[in-house]
Amino acid sequence: MKKRILGIITALAAILVFASACGKSSSSSSSSSNDAVAKIKKAGVIKIAVFGDLQPYGWINKSGKRVGYDLELARQIAKDLGVKAKFVQVNANGRVDALKAGKVDMVLANFTVTDDRKQVVDFADPYMKVSVGVVSKKTSPITKVSQLKDKSVIVTKGTTAEQYFTQSQKSVTLQKYDSKTQQFNALKNDRAAALADDNSYLYAWVKNNPTYTVGIKTLGPSSYISPAVKKGNKSLLTWTNKEIKKLNKNGFFEKDYQQELAPYFGSDIKASDIIITK
Repeated sequence: MKKRILGIITALAAILVFASACGKSSSSSSSSSNDAVAKIKKAGVIKIAVFGDLQPYGWINKSGKRVGYDLELARQIAKDLGVKAKFVQVNANGRVDALKAGKVDMVLANFTVTDDRKQVVDFADPYMKVSVGVVSKKTSPITKVSQLKDKSVIVTKGTTAEQYFTQSQKSVTLQKYDSKTQQFNALKNDRAAALADDNSYLYAWVKNNPTYTVGIKTLGPSSYISPAVKKGNKSLLTWTNKEIKKLNKNGFFEKDYQQELAPYFGSDIKASDIIITK
């Protein structure tokens, strides 16, 4: 009987030791995953996914420099972290994969917050608001969505415009492209009746392409643009939320808008139409 009791006590002790070890391992793993900011500072570099062909948000100018609204924010974030920014160019449908694969620490590529994306990445507080808009030729303008029934509309893969038409306008045929450059070239080559994308940069595009108009300025609900980090990266998410709040307080986004966006928009677009201040 004594041997049996001793055996039970020994087994229980072993279970407690194993559970304690697992707890420490889990805690250690969690702690490690939450040390992202410290790791970035130690490395001296933050890797940020950006667009390379989305003027005026993220693009490469004639001098070969990356410029735009998102790029100014990216550089400010790197500066406030005390590190250098390493830019990794992505297309719209490659933003999530870049985070998942660890190729980047953060996405600042006009990334719209959606419920589906929230399942796979963590979004920080928003810094811009947008809605889906539709651009078409001035000579045959599309001013209401009913005009697109049984017609083709150009979109970029992985965007909220693609999602909106797939879910809400099933009578429309979508032509899907990998990049902004490809989609706008397709529109200029008359491959479809219209192009749908975030209204905020359609405003900029038509200013440089005056034979086109944003006939539909808003489709569906307003959306928000936010920095995104890898799912579960609490350290960087917390730091980024504090950074967005600080930059808002210091008037950074108003300054960024006036410097990088205002010159590309028509006079009917105001800072309050785009930026978010709290």
